[in-house]
Formats: sequence, C-alpha cells, structure tokens
Amino acid sequence: MKVNRRLVILSVVALVSLSGCARTGTEEARGPVAATSPAVAAEFGDLGTVCGKGSPKSAPAQGVTADTISLGVFTDLGFTKNPEFIEASEVFASWCNAHGGIAGRKIELNIHDTNSTEVRQRMREACRDDFALVGGGTGMDALGVKDRLECLLPSFPAQVAQIGSVASDLEISASPTTLPFHDIETGFRRWLVTEGYPESIGAIGMVDADSPVIKAFADKAQESFESIGAKIVYRDRYPVAGVSDWTPFAHAIKEKQVRGLIFNGQPSQLPKLEDALTSIGYRPDWIDAKNNNYRPGFLREAGRSIEFQNNVVDLNGVAPFERADDVPALRHIQAMFAEYGKSTEITFPQLRSMSAWLLFAKSAAGCGDNLTRRCVYDTALRHTAWTAGGLHAPVDVSDREEPIQCFNVERATATGWVSVPLGTGGQPYRCGIAHYRFTKDYGVPATLADVGKSMADLE
Repeated sequence: MKVNRRLVILSVVALVSLSGCARTGTEEARGPVAATSPAVAAEFGDLGTVCGKGSPKSAPAQGVTADTISLGVFTDLGFTKNPEFIEASEVFASWCNAHGGIAGRKIELNIHDTNSTEVRQRMREACRDDFALVGGGTGMDALGVKDRLECLLPSFPAQVAQIGSVASDLEISASPTTLPFHDIETGFRRWLVTEGYPESIGAIGMVDADSPVIKAFADKAQESFESIGAKIVYRDRYPVAGVSDWTPFAHAIKEKQVRGLIFNGQPSQLPKLEDALTSIGYRPDWIDAKNNNYRPGFLREAGRSIEFQNNVVDLNGVAPFERADDVPALRHIQAMFAEYGKSTEITFPQLRSMSAWLLFAKSAAGCGDNLTRRCVYDTALRHTAWTAGGLHAPVDVSDREEPIQCFNVERATATGWVSVPLGTGGQPYRCGIAHYRFTKDYGVPATLADVGKSMADLE
C-alpha cells in the first residue's frame, strides 16, 4: 500500500509539477494581507482599475463580511517544496489591498496545503471557511472535486490536472492548461510535424513515466499525433522516481532514429536524458520539453545539452517573459512582484495564477455590495474573450470544451528562451486552431448532478 501511494504521488508530480504553499500540512489562515502604500498602479493592462475602495455594508455569503473576503489557495508545498502559487496569491492580494481591496473588501488568504494526498481534508476546510478558491492548484485535484461541488464552492484555479477536475462544474479556468475532450496542443503538434520539422512526421518517440496518470496523458498525445498522420516509432517507460543511468534510453532512441521526442515525466529528469543523448552524439530534430520547463532553471540544468539539443515548448497562448517590453500586462506583473514578492524569478505557472486572480477580482468587483457565489460565477462567465489585461490570447471562459484556439512556441538557447516565428505578421500567437477531439474515452468532468446538486442550488 505504501509503495502504491508513493507511485501515485510521484506520477502526479511528474505530470504537472504543481505547487502551492503552507507550512504544516493543514489549513493556514493568514488574515487580510497587509495593505501598504500603492506603489504599483491600480490600472492593469486594458482592464482598467481592478481593485479599489468602496463602502460595502453587508455580509451576503460565507467568507464575506463588510470588510473582508476569505479566499482559499490550494497548494502541494508540503510535498513539492515549491511556493510559487502562494507567492503569486500574496503578491496579488498585497497589491489589491493597497488600492482598497475588491470594491472595498480586503482579501484574506486561507492556505490549504494538501501535502499532495490530503486533498479531501483541505477541501472540507475550504468548504467550511472560504468564499471561493483562487489562484492555486494541486496535482491530485480530482480527489476533492466532489466535496467542492457538494458545498457549492467556486474555483478559479491557476492549473488543473486530473480527469474529473478538468472543466468540472463551478470551475473557471482563466488560462487553461488542459481540456476535457480536446487536445489543447493540437496546433503545436501540427506545426512540429508539418511546418517546423516536417521530416520528423514518420519518426516520433515518447518516453513516459510509468504510472496510470502519465499513461493517460501520453495516450492522448499519441492519439493526437496519429490523427495528423505522424508515426510513433518508439515508446518506452521509466520508473516515476527516475533512473540512475539514462544511457540505455538514449541508445534506444538513436537505434529507432527518432526525429521528434516527447518527454512525459518529471521535469528534473529530462536534462538527465538529454545529457545521455548528447554524450552519444545523437540529436533529434526536436524535443518537446513541456512548458513546465519554461524557466531559467532548465537552461542551467540542461548544461552542455542546451546548445546541442533542440528544446521547444508550447505556451498555450500566454505571453513569454522575453516580450515584456511589448506587453504592458507583463511589465505590470513584474512591477507587482518587485514591490510585493520574495523570489527573484517569476515562474510561468505564476502568470496563470495572476490571470485567475484578475478574473476573480474583476468579476467580484462587478457584484458590488451583493457579493454572492452565484453573482461572481455568473459575472465571470460573461468574459468570452478574457486576456487578463493582455497577458495571454483570448479565452472564452464560458466555453468548457474549447475556450482557447491559440498557441505560441518557445525555443531554449544558451542565452535564454526565444520566441519561434509562426508566420503571424508579428502577432505573438497563432490562432484559429480547431483542436483535435479525442475518440477514445479518457473520462469526463465531475458535475453538480454527480452529488445531487444543480445550478439552482448556487446562491
């Protein structure tokens, strides 16, 4: 039993490398985040003023008083040791509270550290105390989704991971990381094998962490590639905890003459595989490094392979850091982190967290004094072209199946990440993508009906 539990935990971490924060493995209530002088402007991108003063009088819902809003942030920090979601949430709350809060109500954060497996325990605490969940995520999120629906708790996550949680009821993804029935990376995969590296279409390889969670994720990738006409010539598995010597995998990849390689596993393992490939002098046309490796740390960890191997990632329509000069929303986030943050580097998942916070705050402010769950949920769904003030390509929040039809590609180099031209006339994203719809059954999102509820119960 203990071995199986560890394999499940490692497989989820390998798939999504999610994060969060807390210190004890239990709920941590932080109270209203301190409001300092507003050193960073209240106007965010093209959203205008997001947070500001007001004169609320009522306490219309759980977690809402005339002075504060209690909001939950889910995290796996007790297991992953990665505080990125909580720091993003604290930065946003500090900035927002400095400007008066959400229509006059100050944000109060409740941190829910799942330690990866304690999702249901933390969700029950959130059901007891929170108005909504915002800006966080947990790798085993499906464990708590029915509890969340049972207590009618809306969620504005930074990331979602598991079948059942993705696109579940009362869940609003401001910047989607995956879709329930369609392949969100269709545009990227098609570009790889038909435009970017067309000679690779007949020789795709896959290396997957050995777990049911990763297998489902990889099976989707294979089905999508094969729908384009690509041929999978090599597919192998490795223990989810990693291997001490990647050389046998490198030789197998070379023997099969793999031209395009997809790595579905823990981010820290990919540089080790690439080092083995570099040692034997083999270079595929491309390696899909996944956007959880879109970070300066990957460039350092890859070492000598960063110049020899060709790593590319799909950012799913989110503005890349190196284009901050052209994207006011990115510059604004950088200023917020410089003023209120602790880390020296902003991570890619933190951009998704900020989009979630902005969507919640903008929607909640629209409800004024009558801040109810039904109001904030319905108001959020009216955003059919949400860009978080210009931070990413438009997202139709009301569309659960294909909310975004854009992609953009980054390549790793020795001097940093660079944007790959996609023939879009200077535009950062290629849009109008019709995502491939899976023909196999990979499961369905959880619904209110699954717990005997309906939208009529949401107040």
